[in-house]
Amino acid sequence: MLRTKLSSITTPRAFRVLGFSISTSTVYSASQPHNRRVHPRHNPVILGGIGTLQAKDVVFSFKQWFKSSKNVLLMDRIFRILADLSPEEADAALARLRLPLSERFVLDVLAYGKDVLSCLKFFDWVGRQPGFHHSRATFHATFKILTRAKLMSLMLGFLQNFTELRYVHRVRFYDTLVMGYAVAGKPEIALQLFAKMRFQGLDLDSFAYHVLLNALVEEKWFDAFRDVVEQIRMRGLDNEVTYSIIVKNFCRQGQLDEAKAFVEQLVDNGRIGLSGGHMVGLIVDALCKRKRFEEAGKWLEEFRVSRMVSLEQAYGVWIRDLVRAGRLDRALEFLRSKKESERYVPEVWGYNILICRLLRENRLVEVFDLLMEMKEDQILPDKITMNAALCFFCKAGMVDVAFELYASRAEFGLSPNSMAYSHLIITLCGNGSTDEAYHVLKHSLEQNYFPGKKTFSVLANALYREGKLDKMKDLILVSLDRNIMPSASTYGKFISALCGARKADDGYMIQGELNKVNKVASKNYYFNTIHGFSALNRADIAAILLIEFQEKGHTPSRSLFRTVIYRLFDMDNPEKRFLKFLELQLSQLEPTCKVYNLFIDGAGYAKKPKLAREVFEMMQRSGIVPNLRSDILILQCYLKNGRISDALNFFSDLQKRRKIGRKLSNTMVVGLCKANRADIALEMLKQFRENGLTPSLECYEELVKVLCTNRRYNVVVNLIDEFEKDGRRVSSFIGNTLLLHSLKTHKLFETWFRVKDTCNEISFPSLMLGQVIGEFSGCFGVKQDFKYLEEAIQQCFPLDLYTYNMLLRKLSRINMDLALELFCWIRRKGYKPNRWTYDTLVHGLVKQGRTSEADRWVEEMFRKGFELTNATKLLI
Repeated sequence: MLRTKLSSITTPRAFRVLGFSISTSTVYSASQPHNRRVHPRHNPVILGGIGTLQAKDVVFSFKQWFKSSKNVLLMDRIFRILADLSPEEADAALARLRLPLSERFVLDVLAYGKDVLSCLKFFDWVGRQPGFHHSRATFHATFKILTRAKLMSLMLGFLQNFTELRYVHRVRFYDTLVMGYAVAGKPEIALQLFAKMRFQGLDLDSFAYHVLLNALVEEKWFDAFRDVVEQIRMRGLDNEVTYSIIVKNFCRQGQLDEAKAFVEQLVDNGRIGLSGGHMVGLIVDALCKRKRFEEAGKWLEEFRVSRMVSLEQAYGVWIRDLVRAGRLDRALEFLRSKKESERYVPEVWGYNILICRLLRENRLVEVFDLLMEMKEDQILPDKITMNAALCFFCKAGMVDVAFELYASRAEFGLSPNSMAYSHLIITLCGNGSTDEAYHVLKHSLEQNYFPGKKTFSVLANALYREGKLDKMKDLILVSLDRNIMPSASTYGKFISALCGARKADDGYMIQGELNKVNKVASKNYYFNTIHGFSALNRADIAAILLIEFQEKGHTPSRSLFRTVIYRLFDMDNPEKRFLKFLELQLSQLEPTCKVYNLFIDGAGYAKKPKLAREVFEMMQRSGIVPNLRSDILILQCYLKNGRISDALNFFSDLQKRRKIGRKLSNTMVVGLCKANRADIALEMLKQFRENGLTPSLECYEELVKVLCTNRRYNVVVNLIDEFEKDGRRVSSFIGNTLLLHSLKTHKLFETWFRVKDTCNEISFPSLMLGQVIGEFSGCFGVKQDFKYLEEAIQQCFPLDLYTYNMLLRKLSRINMDLALELFCWIRRKGYKPNRWTYDTLVHGLVKQGRTSEADRWVEEMFRKGFELTNATKLLI
């Protein structure tokens, strides 16, 4: 959206910025993507009209504008004294400032302050100064501060202790109490005090009457409101303030027609003058809140035509409500038309509302326009304006200007808000200035601002990318102190990085802090952290995390248990640690067969068959009956570790206590094959078939593989014949194994031919398979059409990428052009060539001396992320 908006600017608009000509082309240039690693101090700003203007000149221009609000620095100094010094030191420091104490000045300071306690300290200090006496206005301002902060208990205590204050004698006692309780949202007490005053022959003055009247509207005491209005009228105290509160009362009750009629009557009777725009604004606001925008705009226009009321306040309300309703373009159009026709200039808060919304929508050119208008119209910026300008420079990519303004904040009293801090940190990170971003964050913490999760993650990830783990550690610990949790990916990556940097203890400390706030970490976080500690040979910590992982409601995979247990055996006293881990697991979670099986599997994976058997026996002693999975795991543990006799003995025991089914029989045959014990495996297979069991396809595949490896081709041919007689088709794995060995030796085909020659009947698939084996063995002449071989193989078994790689290897030996054609055919068939596909092609090209072609294929191979095999590397 930003790029579209900025690119639509064809004619730069120029402005004068304290002597410098800046155009909207500045914003366009600065908002373009920039090199992340360009240092912000050396990035000039391109300006229209005068060529290139350095960032320092733009900074100077805005600093001068910001400094024009002189009282800001003084007020910031007052509140720093109140916040940082002890009461005695603060009294002395404030006295040395020689403040111009007056009601107006005190009200300005109280309005400026954001910290309630500091405001109360200032109120108390001022009341104790010779020559100054608090007025009802200063009391009222203090009451409003307490009310906005929702400190009602403090407010009520203040009122109850009111008579003890030294400066109370100069203030009308009951008036102040009535105002205080009214503002505090206690109209019943305020009215009781008012009644008591009347009984004693006392009365409120105009100011107190109107404070009470406004509070009755706020608290919806409409009946009492009418009575107080009547009292005001009887005493002749009604004025435009009274009428404004009456209009507000109508609006609060939804009586908008009555409110409009009341204002029109006042105008017709001459009861209000040009200052009546405030009442018009109240009604406009009420109509907008009820989404009656067209009616509000029409009514506002009627008053504009009459020219009987000054509408500047109402215009500000109208613009604000349009912006809040998302009608930003209409608000901007209204502002431009009124500036041209009526020379209307919004107050600073009106500009701020527009600028902040435009910033949110990344409409930077219009933000720039409004900032320049404010400067030209000599509108003094407030804190919101300054922060918005800082955000603008960040969003426009002018991070150098933004950072210099931030660094000079003490000169003009800039107090960055959370939005400004966030934008500055994110922009500095994007510009590669992570150190500056980190220091900005540290300052924001000192000001009790902490960035949101997005800002935190951006900075944390930037520090992570640059390997600044110590700063990242401080950042995460600070966030945890404030109960602000980084994303799971952020702290997961951080702890993994600490582990990778061999700082496992720091990683475990961070993990402990996460547990204190009861953060339910993600599954990926635990996965990465457990693997990180395991890789550092701190499997003891990984084991504890694995327990926590389950306590948090996650289910660990078998591979995760395997990893932890395997790494435990790289530490000292491994068996003791293993059993301790098992004990901890059983104490934290309910002992089940599944839990024991995970430890049996882990011990087997770590090549500790004795320990696996010990866990198996512990399970039996605990009263848990091992299930089929338990028996299979023990068998696999023995077979994978070459404990063949133990496997056979255990299998014999199994035959006595349970019926041997297909799963156990398959486990034995496959395990024996992988242990290169083909004879025992064949004997087992024969026994299982005699017992009526149908061996799995995996049994035959592993037998064919181990028998081919040992070149027992006659047994292979008979086994396949037996397999086909059962009505089963040769699988891709078996077929590919036969093709691989056919490429290596003629003996497979010779054996096949010899065995089949003695058979009276040969099935068609068997005949075709023999022909394919002969083709790959090189026993039948060279076929120039690979599609012939493809169709022949298809009649024997399903082709896969491995099959095509074998075919490619065959062709690359005899016809490289045909091999290249096959490579293209493989792609057209929808297969994605893998490392072996590319390597076969490169190997064949190099062998035939076509090195330039080979180089091109190597480049493509590398682009795909593949590496050459060692054999091809040696050939090259």
